[in-house]
Amino acid sequence: MTHSYLVALTGSGGTVPPELGVVRRLVRRGHRVTVLAEESLTGPVTATGARLRPRAGAGFARDTADEIDAERPDLVLASFFAFGAMVAAQACEVPFSVLIPGIYPLPVEGGPPPGSGFGKAHGPLGRLRDRVVGSLVQRRWDEELLPKLNVLRADFGLERLAHYQDQAQLARRQLVLSSAAFDFPGQGPDRVRWVGPILDEPDWVEGATWTQTDGGDPLVLVALSTTFQRQTDCLQRISEALGQLPVRGVITTGPAVDPDELRVPPNVTVLRAAGHREIMRHASLVVTHGGHGTLMKSFAADLPVVVLPHGRDNADNAARVRAHHAGITVPRTATPQRIARAIRHVLRTPAHYRAAAELGRAIRHDARGEALLYELEPSTDHHDPVGERISSVREFES
Repeated sequence: MTHSYLVALTGSGGTVPPELGVVRRLVRRGHRVTVLAEESLTGPVTATGARLRPRAGAGFARDTADEIDAERPDLVLASFFAFGAMVAAQACEVPFSVLIPGIYPLPVEGGPPPGSGFGKAHGPLGRLRDRVVGSLVQRRWDEELLPKLNVLRADFGLERLAHYQDQAQLARRQLVLSSAAFDFPGQGPDRVRWVGPILDEPDWVEGATWTQTDGGDPLVLVALSTTFQRQTDCLQRISEALGQLPVRGVITTGPAVDPDELRVPPNVTVLRAAGHREIMRHASLVVTHGGHGTLMKSFAADLPVVVLPHGRDNADNAARVRAHHAGITVPRTATPQRIARAIRHVLRTPAHYRAAAELGRAIRHDARGEALLYELEPSTDHHDPVGERISSVREFES
């Protein structure tokens, strides 16, 4: 049965490929999909087979409401920070779900405060730490987001919320595009579902080529953020670290950094773009800023990591890497000597490879699974599902 979806996307960085992966999977199932996004995403959206509805610039809420009036979609899918789309869907009485292309970013009972970079608490002092820091984090986000959100909700005739995250909690589902095996366990809201990572390559690597160089030295892939996070100096220090080691290095800069800005030793190659999955088939280690997509692909390839967290969710991701012993973390300001020691340590530590491979098995299983489609399509579309039945699947209106 064909259904209609309206997908409201924010951002232009690492969250876009997995979100467009959701769009691509719905189109392949024969559904009608309209993507509400910036006009800069015209190419990537069109490549999925979906229809692009460019944002008018006045805000997600009005654009979403207008599109709902025109098309009456069965379900609205919203990026985590597309609050306007959520508000409009709620006001128009169309069910909406939230796409979360990373670890779960909201507070859960028994978990560390989001954004803190903390590991799991141990003992009374650890739990006290989480309560104190968690309240400070909550207050900061509420001060930044809640006033505008409540004004918007009032404009659409909706009641005020107590906390900014309450808007996402009103969703039919919060769909975490990650593996629960990687995340910290905790008691989250009933409507949260870990539906597995999407490992699709970003559109900007299409057509990019990489040729494996000769030599028996270990291959180290370096992949920092695809958006600008002042990472050029960090890339330079990583390059110098690789020059101190008997390895072959491949640095992919992405759209944010010009490869010509880096001075590299003879054993390092710099590319603007290359398919990471292809390189990872030959690699022994990945050095990264801790972006969720790069980590998922690394572990799916059974590769441990060295993480230099930059911002956003990187510190929280790094805490999970440490907890699973699937690599080590060093500061983004680390010297080339310290980075070289970290790379050498991971390359010589079999326990990191075993831990990465254990995560990899779970990630590959979840990425191949049908949980995402079970949550997006009405249960009548799944008469004989393959694998584990997801007991929570209900009709859109439930």
